[in-house]
Amino acid sequence: MTRIDETKEFIPVRIAVLTVSDTRGLAEDRSGDTLVERLTGAGHVLAHRAILPDERGGIAAKLREWVADPGVDVVISTGGTGLTGRDVTVEAHRDVYEKEIEAFGTVFTMVSMQKIGTSAVQSRATGGVAGGTYLFALPGSPGACRDAWDEILRWQFDYRHRPCNFVEIMPRLEEHKRRK
Repeated sequence: MTRIDETKEFIPVRIAVLTVSDTRGLAEDRSGDTLVERLTGAGHVLAHRAILPDERGGIAAKLREWVADPGVDVVISTGGTGLTGRDVTVEAHRDVYEKEIEAFGTVFTMVSMQKIGTSAVQSRATGGVAGGTYLFALPGSPGACRDAWDEILRWQFDYRHRPCNFVEIMPRLEEHKRRK
């Protein structure tokens, strides 16, 4: 269920897009293109875009770099969430998370079941928070990126979405660091 409170003003967030692939370059990155089109079309700002190979240490380092960047509110990666030996994006994300958003993977699976049936069990989509930055790992297909954005992230990154959304709690993500 999505409800937009039109009395509130839209607040754009700054989103970095990371594609994880051993074979794709920018010209072939349809999943990254899908995310960029959707997030900018929704009024958000593309903060950074990169493509990295399926290497856990390199992925985690890039995530940490963007978490440390005050110009990045959200990182969305695509690719490397499957079950093969080279799929290490989920592990890299979990190396960085301070808190995991367990329900994101569950809701993504529910959305995927409607589109691809039981093949949804092969996805390990995940979400979390680190350093006041949201991080999400999506499968590497354009369809999965569309589904995650259109059905979940679009709404959670719209400050006007009710009953609640990720944007409204952004200022509180690191409140534990302000306590005495």
